[in-house]
Amino acid sequence: MSSCSSAPHHLLLSSLLVTSMLLSPARPAEAQAEHLAGLSSAISDARLSSWHNLLGQNPHDDDERAQLQRVNEFINRSVTFVSDQQAWGIDDYWATPAQTLLLGQGDCEDFAIAKYFSLVRLGVPSDKLRLTFVKALTQNQAHMVLAYYPTPSAQPLILDNLDTRIRPASERADLLPVYSFNNHGVFLAKSPQRVSQPPEFLARWNELSERALADGSAPSAPRS
Repeated sequence: MSSCSSAPHHLLLSSLLVTSMLLSPARPAEAQAEHLAGLSSAISDARLSSWHNLLGQNPHDDDERAQLQRVNEFINRSVTFVSDQQAWGIDDYWATPAQTLLLGQGDCEDFAIAKYFSLVRLGVPSDKLRLTFVKALTQNQAHMVLAYYPTPSAQPLILDNLDTRIRPASERADLLPVYSFNNHGVFLAKSPQRVSQPPEFLARWNELSERALADGSAPSAPRS
């Protein structure tokens, strides 16, 4: 999938790496590379730890809208946009949230997937959340966002990495919805009814869900 890019949401990693190089005494290239690799690993671990701390907060402390805000801000701040080719060396890959947070990089699908599983981990019912493929009209590219439905018939709220504000779909004239999905099925943009899932799509979603369960990104018993 050709996905929309956005400006980097944080420069923490690069800033710390540059600062470390400037402040460190001269050392052999191999030792310098080892030092920078260690610093990068520490930052990755800290980023993943911060995500686990976010998920460990009592879900009853906030209403769902507050949870949406916290998760949307955290993922947008912690992940820098890169293509799958840059991140994983392949054209299209759905990373688990843990993979995305460890790397600190991902494409629009990875932003949306990380938000989806994070909110489910916090107790938001998965039937209120849909990973939604859209066309980003300004960029003229395929794109993915996360849509939150307060009720089945309500207008969804859009969590996005291009526009970091959580806004109703009616205020996102720059997005043209195509279809959406969650662990309950696939939904066409013009119809609230579920449609049949192509076998290859179902296999891909199941494979992602299994990896997310294995690395702790997904809860052991997904809420419906």
